[in-house]
This record gives sequence, C-alpha cells and structure tokens, in this order.
Amino acid sequence: MRKNSIKNTRINGEVQRVLAEIIRGEIKDPRINPWTSVVAVEVAPDLKSCKAWISVLGDEESRKATLEGLRSAEGFIRRQLAKTVNLRNTPVITFVMDQSIEYGVNMSHKIDEVMAKEAEKNAGRDEAEDDESENDEE
Repeated sequence: MRKNSIKNTRINGEVQRVLAEIIRGEIKDPRINPWTSVVAVEVAPDLKSCKAWISVLGDEESRKATLEGLRSAEGFIRRQLAKTVNLRNTPVITFVMDQSIEYGVNMSHKIDEVMAKEAEKNAGRDEAEDDESENDEE
C-alpha cells in the first residue's frame, strides 16, 4: 500500500476521528486538557505505527501535562482504537505536539499589528496632505 493511497487516506481519517472521540470522552486523566484536539494522523502503510499531531489550547505547562497524560494512557487508547477500528494491526501511537495553530494565530496578530501601524502612518499622511491642500487654496 502506497503512503498516499486512497485506502491509507481513509484509514488516517478514521483513526483521527476515533482518537479524537477517545481523548474527549473516554480518558479520565486530569492532566489532559479538555481543549485538546487531534490535528492530523499519519498511519504507516504497514499499519504498525501511527503519528498523531495534538494541539492543546493553553499554556506550555498545560501542553506538557497533556502530552504526558496521553503517553501514560497510550495502552488504553490503543485498546479502544482496536475495539473501534477493524484493522489488521493496531498501530503503536506516537503523540506529537502540533504548534501550527498557535503559530498561525501568532502570525495573524503580527500581521494585524503591521496593518494597524500602516493605517496610522497613512492617516498621518492624509492629514498632512489635507493641510497642504488647504494652504494651496488660500
């Protein structure tokens, strides 16, 4: 099975959906932040391993605690995944913290700041031009 085959894409989507349900509803670990989401999943073509990118809304301490909680619950998560998704092999899950959402929000704030500075600069120019045009008319 090729890495980007339709079958592999479907398996990735199904595993992502099931992992999200397990993390949200079935794990009782208090270390896991309730604002945890599964951003992406990549199951290896041989179905033996799986990388799950996790995003957590919160501070760095919350992210570390959530990742630690997920790693300690890995056996439970894998067992629930095996019960829900009928695969030849149940993959070993590796959780990876995904920073892309936080990075995107940070970049958006920076762009907004630059746009606000540009708007202030342009507003200052417009006022200066208005003053010059009034002086020219007199």
